[in-house]
Amino acid sequence: MSQKTYLILGGNVGDSMEYLRCGIELLGSMAGKIISVSSVYESEPWGFEHPQWFLNQAVELETSLTPLMLLEKIKTIEKQLGRQRTNNGYQARTVDIDILLYDNIIINTPELVIPHPRMCERMFVLLPLAEIAPNLEHPTLHLTITCLKDSCKDKKRVKVLGIHGLD
Repeated sequence: MSQKTYLILGGNVGDSMEYLRCGIELLGSMAGKIISVSSVYESEPWGFEHPQWFLNQAVELETSLTPLMLLEKIKTIEKQLGRQRTNNGYQARTVDIDILLYDNIIINTPELVIPHPRMCERMFVLLPLAEIAPNLEHPTLHLTITCLKDSCKDKKRVKVLGIHGLD
């Protein structure tokens, strides 16, 4: 049985546009069917200082994988694209893929929390997600993504580049 899941991809090291493209391609071949992809957004680093801004895209994916199986595929894709994880908090990276929502499922384990616990605090997540799923309702807050975007207090700069991911 297929489930709808929403992901955010981002990166600020190397050819970020190419990492986004490859990440989406690998998600489509390894994790399910890509339903929609937002435009590319450029955003200030969130949670740390770095001169290189991030590129971000939201993706709607239809998958038959369980949330934990999807997380494992994501980790494999990130590693394949040069992501090196450390325990040093937020940092520059080639690619980062986060599961934002997985149908209306709520998960709170040490390995995975869905809905993503900080998605509503991050304009770089809400802007691209609102582009592809404006009326999608957050399963615990019961507000649409557009409503969450409009009430987000994040003041970091985010701008759409006008480049669509499936072009």
